[in-house]
Amino acid sequence: MAGLHTPTNRRRFLLSSGAAVAGAGAAWALPGQRRSSAAADPGPARTGSVPSPARPASGRPAPYGVTTLETTARLTGTSGYRRLASGPGWPLVVRDELASAGPRRQDRRTPLACFVQLTDLHVADVQSPLRTEFLRAGSPGSWRVQEALSVAGAVSLVEQVNAIRGGPHTGRAPAFAMSTGDNIDNHETVELEWFLTLMSGGRITPNTGAPTSYEGVQNSGLPLYWHPDAGLRDQDKRRGLPEIPGFLDAAIRPVTSPGLRIPWYSTPGNHDDLPGGCLNPADPWLCDYIAGGRKIFSVPDADVAALARVLNTGDDPKSAVLKEVLQRNSAGARSVVADERRRMVTPRAYLRAHLDPVHAGAGPAGHGYTENHLDGERMYYTFPVAENVLGISLDTTYRSGHFEGSLDSEQLGWLERTLAAHSSRYFDADGRPVRNPGAADAHVLVFSHHHSPSMTRRPDAARTDAPRHDGAEVIALLNRFPNVVAWINGHSHVNRITPHPHPTPARSFWEVNTASHVDYPQHARLLELVDNHDGTVSLFTTLIESAAPHRADLGDLSAVGLASLYRELSYNAPGLADGMAGGVLEEMAGRPADRNTELLVRGFRG
Repeated sequence: MAGLHTPTNRRRFLLSSGAAVAGAGAAWALPGQRRSSAAADPGPARTGSVPSPARPASGRPAPYGVTTLETTARLTGTSGYRRLASGPGWPLVVRDELASAGPRRQDRRTPLACFVQLTDLHVADVQSPLRTEFLRAGSPGSWRVQEALSVAGAVSLVEQVNAIRGGPHTGRAPAFAMSTGDNIDNHETVELEWFLTLMSGGRITPNTGAPTSYEGVQNSGLPLYWHPDAGLRDQDKRRGLPEIPGFLDAAIRPVTSPGLRIPWYSTPGNHDDLPGGCLNPADPWLCDYIAGGRKIFSVPDADVAALARVLNTGDDPKSAVLKEVLQRNSAGARSVVADERRRMVTPRAYLRAHLDPVHAGAGPAGHGYTENHLDGERMYYTFPVAENVLGISLDTTYRSGHFEGSLDSEQLGWLERTLAAHSSRYFDADGRPVRNPGAADAHVLVFSHHHSPSMTRRPDAARTDAPRHDGAEVIALLNRFPNVVAWINGHSHVNRITPHPHPTPARSFWEVNTASHVDYPQHARLLELVDNHDGTVSLFTTLIESAAPHRADLGDLSAVGLASLYRELSYNAPGLADGMAGGVLEEMAGRPADRNTELLVRGFRG
């Protein structure tokens, strides 16, 4: 839900929840860990220069043209509404903190896998009665000016993925896409339908309530919100945002997604499991309210402050304060058309929707889930990434209501057993080596929504006596298995790549955290795994943008034009483009060593 935590606090939490970020161009370094030579070595491989021409392991020229290695969206101007233009691409940075970069690895490496990570699409019903846009009165960034265009923007990203003919470092076509959570925003049935149609192909009408008109905050007449269709001198027009007649009618028009041409998998995030990403999904009053015919556009400042306070801390898992605010201000609510399609999605319904043949798309059936998952409403599973490469998808959400993540003991035990079943040599919790000759050795890639700093031991409000396990515990478990290459996740809305070293180098692995597609910089990642045949493997990470032109044409309200505008508006979020965020814009995009990289790690030996 937009505005469930004020952006200043939300961004501060996301940017600071790991460790301090080193200066621009410096490699990530945990306390007591040496820096990557990516920052220290002046040679071409260390400064990130891409070989020219780049040659993938297959020997074919790399099929460039759709990644940030070639070009990236860049802000122009210095104030007001800043337009976008196509700028130079970002270089490849070699990250060798966990394994040395052999001088001839390019000549002998073998491709193992190529795939795409999408994350934090936040496909949103922006007219939902349960959205709390009024929190913007306490912080301007608590509501996104671009959010009405989430479907058009996501369709353009699907088109870009479909345009990738092969990875720039292997020449292999992507074999699948993984969406690592927050696929939807309000936990609504209609949003889930839009997301599944987006991924599998079909027509989407991003509108709820009144069938032919918009009923949200952007035509409310309140200067708190950007009114693109009106001459109202709202607070966003005062900082330079344009008037765009016809914007709202265009935003609710049907758009057709081609669907991904490759198989895709789905991992749940807190917004998929919880309304607004942190509210109580089991509260009967909230369940009725979200589908009802009353919507509140503004509340007194005292209520804004009280609600923002508990949403930032997460100390109100039963959403009592929100209910009090909505009930106390009910007399000021406006009538909207009630819509049963806004009903909250139960875990079983979420699984059933993925299993529905209507949404099969390019496969696989269920997109990672099977009928067996319905028994315990489990949302974690394994899948084949490639030959001798295993994917593990985790469910890190608190289903009773909280934006942070964790694992319960059942899932942590399942993860340990799964890792052991695919490793003929690993270490127990006390560091003793374990031989497991019956295991089928495989490189392992772990996927989740939450990144390690956002996983805590906070008790689940529904089961306060059941222990929860945080990111540090997951890292400790993964460090026991030499065949784990990387943990790939989202949630932070930031590009960040972190090494997780171990005194035994073969037990080290990478954590790859990718920014969202709703906020600046609207990225996804292309990942390629290769065997260097020198005792190391490399995971290449390459950021991609949507297919929409970088510079928006304010008079073009086609689906393509809206996707361009979606990106340009996100780059003009309060406190980002105007430089008031103190470097947040740069931090969200990541340093060079968090973007297009070669991540080296020791290969395992069974």
